[in-house]
Amino acid sequence: MRSFYAVLINTALANVTSSYLWFALTFWVYLETKSLLASGIIGGAYMLLVAAFGMVFGAIVDHLRKKAAMILSSVTTLATYGVAAVMFALLPESTLLDWRGGWFWIFVIIILIGSVVENMRNIALSTTVTLLVPSDRRDRANGLVGTISGIGFLVTSVFSGLSVGLLGMGPTITIAVVATGLALVHLLLISIPEPHKVRSESGRVDFRGAIPVIMAVPGLLALLLFTTFNNLVGGVFMTLMDPYGLTLFPVEVWGIVLGVTSIGFIIGGGLVAKFGLGKNPLRTLLLVNVGVAVLGMTFTAREWAWLYVLGLLIFMTLMPAAEAAEQTILQRVIPYEKQGRVFGFAMTVEVSAAPITAFLIGPIAEFIIVPYMNSDAGRDTWGWLLGEGEARGMALVFVIASVIMLIAVLLAFASRPYRQLSKAYADAPPPDPSAGDDDSSGDDGERSGGGDGEPSSQAGEQSGVPGEGVPGDSVREVL
Repeated sequence: MRSFYAVLINTALANVTSSYLWFALTFWVYLETKSLLASGIIGGAYMLLVAAFGMVFGAIVDHLRKKAAMILSSVTTLATYGVAAVMFALLPESTLLDWRGGWFWIFVIIILIGSVVENMRNIALSTTVTLLVPSDRRDRANGLVGTISGIGFLVTSVFSGLSVGLLGMGPTITIAVVATGLALVHLLLISIPEPHKVRSESGRVDFRGAIPVIMAVPGLLALLLFTTFNNLVGGVFMTLMDPYGLTLFPVEVWGIVLGVTSIGFIIGGGLVAKFGLGKNPLRTLLLVNVGVAVLGMTFTAREWAWLYVLGLLIFMTLMPAAEAAEQTILQRVIPYEKQGRVFGFAMTVEVSAAPITAFLIGPIAEFIIVPYMNSDAGRDTWGWLLGEGEARGMALVFVIASVIMLIAVLLAFASRPYRQLSKAYADAPPPDPSAGDDDSSGDDGERSGGGDGEPSSQAGEQSGVPGEGVPGDSVREVL
């Protein structure tokens, strides 16, 4: 487990740095230009590129060793941030802030590329759980991943704004460059025992391998479609959470509220790391979604600040369990050598879902539901349920979305794919990281893992095994 903890901490540093600079960029652009259009394009472009390149990143993770994929991600991010730092030093700030000019978009795209490529690390991290963690502890390991994500969200929420406000964008970029460089150096020193890769004769990356693997597992496609549908509904939360909060709190206080409630990610991840997900993570996933649906129907029932804050805290506490459950299922039923592509496919379809709803629900809420709830007819019809206040239209949207989610979850519980995937998970042997990846049938496979298809927990502590954790070997593979 020592190697896993090292990879987890390293990925946390890299992800926090990437999020820190990306959020700082969006804050800086809006504060200096006051352009909602520019800020919206930047945010939308990030989500679009993450969705577009999820499968590409997954295929690269499967094609390379995990450490090599992480190095490739870090080198790319470091290079783009370095170029951005040089641009900021050489060009007048007024030129970089002219969002109608070319230099502004070149600067933004360069930082965008570095931040998007960092998502390759998250896919690689999910596969290293299979590689480095015994199967009976993977749910807890995925809980630790959720805890680290929560810490990253908390740190980013607090320090990105402070950095831009107190230091400015130039020092912020410098901090990101230094932190990314430190993460890369630390990564080079980590030993990740991996079996030797078998290269295809063409040497090409297979981008299409995810679909056949997903279709081969009964109920798995239904799980991904269900998760995608939930993300469509979750787009309502993404769209309205900030506007609703800003009706209850001044903007300065709202930032503090987000920082405090993000502790829920840490609590939820810690609970999963401590207690696991039970014998059937799929059941846990659906129960979590029942909880989210019930929460969505209640935490805006009245325009009370304490009720909303409590609801946000519970919501963020539940999220790590849902994420860990999906990760644990995929790590169990998908062959190790295909996991990168499947995780990448899941990232593509799930990330693309929420922005679609976000773009749709905004106009619907603003031009239809909110005016209706401000009318006498709306108040008379729904006042008994939602009370009175200026944000009752948004509250009604939360309720409708949550009812739809609850119906979907209850139907999923009664569905055939739920029973099929539950059985497939129970019957599936733990994936063997050495199967299909080892180009020899002898010592290397034995050194990489333990018996019965399990990677040895001591393997991560070895060093000096050819091709397993030697920094130069992974660097040569990237090059």
